Amino acid sequence: MITARQSRAARALLGWNQETLADKAQVSLTALKRLESVNGLEVFESTRDQVRRALERSGIVLLTSDQGEGVMLVRAKIGSAT
Repeated sequence: MITARQSRAARALLGWNQETLADKAQVSLTALKRLESVNGLEVFESTRDQVRRALERSGIVLLTSDQGEGVMLVRAKIGSAT
């Protein structure tokens, strides 16, 4: 599951605004704004999943541990097979 903070942080790493992520995740801008809300608004799990997959396709790795959560941007190695 992706958290609001992870979504905002991942967008920052990628240099995307909310409109870009909503488009790439194929979700409405309103749904993305709800997901990223600091008020913890409810969103469909399918929305969270679509956003997570869009970010992962762009090189984002979601990190979760007992100490908290975070994100990391992984770049493909030059010359590697994809």
